[in-house]
Amino acid sequence: MKQLLLTTVLLLVLTSCSGRKQIESAINHGNYDQAINDALKKLENNKDKKRKQDYIVMLEDAYYKVLEGDLLDVVHLKKDGNPEQYKTIYETYLDLEARQNAIKRVMPLQINGRNLDLKFNDYTLEIIDYRYKTSEYLIGQGIMLLDSEDKHKARQAYDIFSYIERINPNFEDTRSLMTEAHNKGTDYVMVSIENQTRQIIPQQLEADLLNFDTYGLNQFWTVYHAQHISEVNYDFAMQLQLKRINISPEQVNSRQVLKQKNIVDGWEYQTDTHGNVMVDSLGNKIKIDKIVTIRARYFEVNQFKSTQVIADVVYTNLRTNQTLDAFAIDSEFVFEHFYATVRGDRRALNRQEHALTRNRRLLFPSDAQMVHDTGEDIKLKLKDIISSYRMRRG
Repeated sequence: MKQLLLTTVLLLVLTSCSGRKQIESAINHGNYDQAINDALKKLENNKDKKRKQDYIVMLEDAYYKVLEGDLLDVVHLKKDGNPEQYKTIYETYLDLEARQNAIKRVMPLQINGRNLDLKFNDYTLEIIDYRYKTSEYLIGQGIMLLDSEDKHKARQAYDIFSYIERINPNFEDTRSLMTEAHNKGTDYVMVSIENQTRQIIPQQLEADLLNFDTYGLNQFWTVYHAQHISEVNYDFAMQLQLKRINISPEQVNSRQVLKQKNIVDGWEYQTDTHGNVMVDSLGNKIKIDKIVTIRARYFEVNQFKSTQVIADVVYTNLRTNQTLDAFAIDSEFVFEHFYATVRGDRRALNRQEHALTRNRRLLFPSDAQMVHDTGEDIKLKLKDIISSYRMRRG
């Protein structure tokens, strides 16, 4: 018990030393916010304990050093007068407020019996002032990007408007500007299927493959259409080109096995070499298992049919009429069914063979159904391609 107590105390001491050194190192390397966060974690519990004094001292040291640095930066940026720095000034004021609010949560703190008196400031007016200055400047930058008719710049404009919306909701109609930027920055992809197999494919398969609602693949900046909309200027085309459909003949393979097993079938009296019934020491007749050999003729049938669809997925830039990429798809669907019959004693079969005797022959699916079922695998592979692919411009 004493040994356990000593070990626990030693671990606490080592952990405490490690925590102090970590905070000291952060201060020495200028990582003041990290030092403040680490010190605050140490002061969450038992902040009045004597062993926590060092953390309070380091918290005070790191706070004043980072405060001095941030206020000097703000003074220099204001003197510069560059509107591009408004966002930096605004976010610095937010950091100043957030930092002192985090420290306030563990106050009051004491050092050697005296209350720690940290200097806190009210940054409300500065935050409001630079929130509007930042919003005014950035919205002009966003509108310039939006007016360029370039999709990448429209996306940059969207990010700017989103930032303004976060700090200053619906400032000068940012929500409608976000909608406009999103519409201008979105790539529209026309999706189609081209049957190059010279075989008829089921209409339902084509409808399922083009049902992009079931894919859930529309991305924020990319929208897929299976039906052409005249009002939309499409940027890209994605075509599923069906190259070849291979359908195997219906195959029925069977095998016949003679099953034989020795089993216990009741009992009989044990006899000696003269045919007399034997008795035990108490005079009781001795019974033994009656072993019999059973036989059965087992017929197992395998029904098999497969379909293979080979296709290409081709991406085209409609503005340059250049092929961007092509991906091969090889999908297969297999119909396979086993059933069995037996003649003779069914007890000669094992569990799996018994199960197969409960099956019955099935009708083979039609070629059209097989092709349609293969489409489920095509959809999965097509979904993987679309999910991983990002449009690029030629």
